[in-house]
Amino acid sequence: MRQVILFNNDWLFQMPGEEPVKLNLPHTWNGVDGQDGGDNYKRCKCTYTKTFKQPDFKVGERVKLEFKGVNSEGEVLLNGKLLTVHAGGYSTFIVDITDHLLDDNTLVVNVDNSKTEEVYPQTADFTFYGGIYRDVNLLILPKNHFEFLKDSSPALKVTTKVDGNDGIINVTAEVSGNLAPIILVLNKDNEVVAKGTINEDIKISNVHLWNGVKDPYLYTVKGILKDKDIEDEVSTRIGFRTFKVDPKKGFFLNGKPYPLRGVCRHQDRPKIGNALTKKEHEEDIKLIKEVGANTIRLAHYQHDQYFYDLCDEYGFVVWAEIPYISRYMKAADKNAFNQMAELIHQNFNHPSIVCWGISNEITMFKVTNATRKHHKELNEFCHKEDPSRFTTIACFSVMTIFNRIAHITDVASYNLYWGWYVPITRVTGLICDMWHLFYPHGPIGLSEYGAEAMPNLHSVHPRRGDNTEEYQAIYHEKMIDVINKRPYLWATHVWNMFDFAADARNQGGEPGMNHKGLVTFDRKTKKDSFYAYKAYWSEEPFIHLCSKRFVNRTGSKTLVKVYTNQKEVSLYQNGKLIATKSGDKIFKFKIKMDPTNEIVVTSGNLKDSGIIKKVATKDPSYIVKKGGSNKSWEK
Repeated sequence: MRQVILFNNDWLFQMPGEEPVKLNLPHTWNGVDGQDGGDNYKRCKCTYTKTFKQPDFKVGERVKLEFKGVNSEGEVLLNGKLLTVHAGGYSTFIVDITDHLLDDNTLVVNVDNSKTEEVYPQTADFTFYGGIYRDVNLLILPKNHFEFLKDSSPALKVTTKVDGNDGIINVTAEVSGNLAPIILVLNKDNEVVAKGTINEDIKISNVHLWNGVKDPYLYTVKGILKDKDIEDEVSTRIGFRTFKVDPKKGFFLNGKPYPLRGVCRHQDRPKIGNALTKKEHEEDIKLIKEVGANTIRLAHYQHDQYFYDLCDEYGFVVWAEIPYISRYMKAADKNAFNQMAELIHQNFNHPSIVCWGISNEITMFKVTNATRKHHKELNEFCHKEDPSRFTTIACFSVMTIFNRIAHITDVASYNLYWGWYVPITRVTGLICDMWHLFYPHGPIGLSEYGAEAMPNLHSVHPRRGDNTEEYQAIYHEKMIDVINKRPYLWATHVWNMFDFAADARNQGGEPGMNHKGLVTFDRKTKKDSFYAYKAYWSEEPFIHLCSKRFVNRTGSKTLVKVYTNQKEVSLYQNGKLIATKSGDKIFKFKIKMDPTNEIVVTSGNLKDSGIIKKVATKDPSYIVKKGGSNKSWEK
């Protein structure tokens, strides 16, 4: 049987000109300087070194190293010999070290996130953390074993099809040795429901469909090589589903309308940067589930395999993409293809993924015939490698709907920030309507929309650019209305679920951050806008008193706002019932303030509360400090 040995501990890390430091993986060297602003974080070549004894393996077995994420270029040397160079910081790569092992071994991985014109991304609104920031595994494969498939993809590639009440799979695999592979299909209860071999259709009768967040049912496909005993075993999880996009009615899952309403996600945290563990991934997926989303755009690169697994388990429909972003680089044409190949091949089996994102805001800079040609070729490549999924693109806000780049992929979406960078939120809807009018057969969606908010900034009269929690909430209330009036939108994704690091930024009094998240960078504070979406998306009963952090208020009267998915809300002030209102999602009350006001809002057994204090002058801590910029990172 194959062995998978976690290889994360006892590395020696060295930056140029500095002393070596002992550490364990995952790790990035930009966990601090990539989040503090100034656009001056260290982009350089650093070295990770690990010494180890030759592992115990038999003649004919193979020993390999699996790197799940090295940003952005990695050179792997064993005992002084260069074994591989991998360009692209977000995908897995595997290197065979069998023939280079000694009794005592020195493994060196040179990791480089320096600026280059040959590897994407180089120009974008997020930090390009350098490091070995995902797990490393030592693999020992038996003499008879399943090989990894092209681009270090899983050993089993499973094509699924729904045929009436049945499911059909066809498994591609490559075997080293002379044993015939056995393929088993197991249901959620670990019962074998079908059996066969590779390269043949295997039928699962009365198949249970993977049905999004309501019922994300998964099967397990096992590949077994057996002589007298089992010599190798691999497995992957799959789901059976059908989907399509209708330009008038939006997204359909398993033949039924399934409006995709959700969020985008970046993969970083305070201090640790992108060096996440399972704990952080699990916390993120639970928060996205809580807000009630049913789709995630995993921006702007390939995410950890564990997070795709979680999306399968939780039933989120996923937009997956490569970091082909902002600026076309001719010298990186091949790299874009390589990263797309890895994205598709390594993630082929995930039922959550329905589309491949070609690029993001690629018209931000000059667009040439070479840009368009490359997009067409990349789009064709996606269809060739995976005919089962559609392609999409995230269009730059100022790009007109007539730009040819927007019409290469099967569907398109726009990144629109009307109401934040420019006035009038509802223009977003008019732009979508224009597309729908001129291109009635071309599905359109919203790949990004959002506004900045700091939970410590507040205003009685919120306005665009003030970074207050109140303005972000009002913006999203308007956007929810814009979206709900347009069922033709095939998908909408809030930018962003979480605040994230962008070292070039200086906004909201906290440099180095993008604050458009519904949840703060540390995941400890859900902003009011989080609850606005929860009111519209989630079936979990709740009630939320808005602006609880806006304690000190001027004036004789103040607005009390409540988000809930219940139909009736009662408001109490200092123990006295002020009013009970019936309504839908958003409830507003105007109260006359006492010096101190204990506010309690209820709906049935649900309750939330807060304190409001009447003050004579504005609290200066609620106002964004001067010296920052509310403009986009490239404006």
